[in-house]
Amino acid sequence: MKKGQSLDFLFISGTGALAWSIVALSAVLVYQLVRTSMPSIHAFGWHFLVSSEWDAVKEHFGILPVIYGTLISSLVALIIAVPLSLGIAIYLAELAPLWLRAPLGFMIELLAAIPSVIYGLWGIFVLAPFLRNFIQPFLGKYLGFLPFFQGPNYGVGMLAAGVILSIMIIPTITSISREVFATTPTSLKEAAFAIGATRWEMIRLVLLPYGQSGVLGAVILGLGRALGETMAVTMVIGNRPDISISLFAPGYTMASIIANEFAEATSNLYVSALMEIALILFVLTLLVNIIARALVWSVSHKLEGGAA
Repeated sequence: MKKGQSLDFLFISGTGALAWSIVALSAVLVYQLVRTSMPSIHAFGWHFLVSSEWDAVKEHFGILPVIYGTLISSLVALIIAVPLSLGIAIYLAELAPLWLRAPLGFMIELLAAIPSVIYGLWGIFVLAPFLRNFIQPFLGKYLGFLPFFQGPNYGVGMLAAGVILSIMIIPTITSISREVFATTPTSLKEAAFAIGATRWEMIRLVLLPYGQSGVLGAVILGLGRALGETMAVTMVIGNRPDISISLFAPGYTMASIIANEFAEATSNLYVSALMEIALILFVLTLLVNIIARALVWSVSHKLEGGAA
C-alpha cells in the first residue's frame, strides 16, 4: 500500500471511529439510564406514569403532575413563540432591507447563546414581578371567566415558565423557518406577482404552503428544546408537583424535578425514580427530534425533486 493510500485509510478510519464513538456513547447512556431505572420500573410499573403522589419519605412516586407541567409549559411556549418566530422569519426572508437581514438575524440567533441561568435570573427579578403586578391582574380581570386565568397572582408559575421558554426557542424556530423560506424557488414567487398577487398574497399562497413541512419541523425542534430545558424553568415555575388548570399556579417539569431533587435522593429507589424520569425525558426528546428531522428532510427531498 502506497503512502498516500495509507494516509487516506488512516484518515477514513479515524473519522469513522469518531463518528461511531458518538453512537457508542449514546448506547452507553441509554444502557445506564435503563439499568438504573429498573428498580423503579419493577416497583411502580405503569402506575409511575399515572399517579400523582410524590412522597420521598414513604417512597411512593408518581409523575403525572410532572408530565402535565412539562407539556403545559411547553405548549404555552409554543403558543407565544410560533407566531413571533414566523413573523420574524418572514420579515427576514422577504421584507427586511438586505443590509438589515444579516445583523438582525445574528442578533436573534444570539439569544440562543445566552446561558439558561441568565434567563432564570431575569425571570426571577424582572419577569415574575412584572407578571404578578401587571399581566396576571389584567388577565384575571378581563379573562378571569376562563379557568386558565384564575387564582392568586404568584408571578412564578406555568405562565412565567412558558414565557421564558418561548424566548429561548424563538431563535431555533426563526432560524430554521427563515432558511426554509429562503429555499422557495424565485420562479414561484415571480409567477405569483405576474398574475397580480400582492406581497401578502404571495406570502400566504406561495411562501407559507411551500415551507409548511419545514416550519413544522422547526416548531417541533423548538418543542424538543422546551421539553428539556432545566435551569431557567426551575427558577420560575414554582416547583410544586400539583395539577392545576390555572396558568398562574406553580408547577413542575421533568427536567426541573431532576435538578431539584437529585442531590436530596437518599435511597436507591428514590434515585431510580429520578433516573426513570430522565429516561422518559430522553425518549420523549429523541422522538420529537426524529419527527422534526424527518419533516425537515421532507422539505429537502421535495426541493431536490423539484430541481430534477
